[in-house]
Amino acid sequence: MPAIEVLVTGGSGFFGGVLKRRLLEEGFAVTNIDLVRDEDAGTEGLTSVQGDIRDASLLAALFTEHRFAAVFHCAAMLAHDVRNERLLWTSNVDGTRLVAQAAITASVMKMVNISSNCLWARAFGRPVTEADEPAPIEMYGRSKLQAERELQALCERHPEFRVVSLRCPTILDSGRLGLLAILFEFIQDGNKVWVVGDGSNRYQFIYAQDLATACLLCLGYDKSNVFHIGSDAVPTLREMYESVIRSAGSTSRVASLPRRPAIALMRLAHKLKVSPLGPYHYQMIAESFAFDTQRIRQELEWKPTLTNQEMLQRAFFYYRKNRRAIQARTDVSAHSKAAPMGVIRLLKWLS
Repeated sequence: MPAIEVLVTGGSGFFGGVLKRRLLEEGFAVTNIDLVRDEDAGTEGLTSVQGDIRDASLLAALFTEHRFAAVFHCAAMLAHDVRNERLLWTSNVDGTRLVAQAAITASVMKMVNISSNCLWARAFGRPVTEADEPAPIEMYGRSKLQAERELQALCERHPEFRVVSLRCPTILDSGRLGLLAILFEFIQDGNKVWVVGDGSNRYQFIYAQDLATACLLCLGYDKSNVFHIGSDAVPTLREMYESVIRSAGSTSRVASLPRRPAIALMRLAHKLKVSPLGPYHYQMIAESFAFDTQRIRQELEWKPTLTNQEMLQRAFFYYRKNRRAIQARTDVSAHSKAAPMGVIRLLKWLS
């Protein structure tokens, strides 16, 4: 019996790669389209296409050549990796719409869309539910919200087209780097690890394999919906960082920066374009944020398996083992390489 074929967009990226490999392990035939070269090219069952999801003719050819049962849409441009806002917007919004339109034209009626907690940038004082109105404050969050709206509009025009959007907090596992590589470098080198305020705020993560499990469960879900996903028992940032420091045997310690001056300096550094941290980061760095996951638990019978501490430790030990190779990476996705420190390097020298 031939394998079920699926399309993964952004399968050369961090989570797209995790999902792509999980699907292959589960016996699916996977086609990956990504701007970035696929390091898994040549794997049995995998078709790797280096291309742009905004290329309608390329998408049409893919959907003609393959009989996809579903599309997993993971491709997205990140704000800290792209300075061209038009490129970010067209990739995240127009690209999403074009992939969905190509699927509908080819009668592929199931799509799983990976969305973000960047749809919000304020603390709620409680877990955020799917009924809470999104209010993004920067380009990436606005683009992800508009992408959701584009998909919703297509579902309204084509009721047979089923889209599930999974809104995710930071996705973690071995190999996740990006901005986290800055934290890992501080811990590995024994520098102070800084929190803004007292570090009592709580920020939820999601284990990449738990998210991949949710994607697979969506294949058997016959509706369009939006689900929030995330870990359980979210610790404080201070507790989380201290757990990694202990497990690493590092001489680092957690220290506090005064909240108002630190956030003011972060805003200034962003305006001067000398920091990898943007409006979402300095808005939320001292705030608590977690999703309410009751809907996905009830409707998909999904549950998380790892805590924030366990995820962060896995990511740190990957960094420690591969630090030299990571520093040499260039042609990879933003989450698979270390983000530039910029002005944060000064804080490291003072630590």
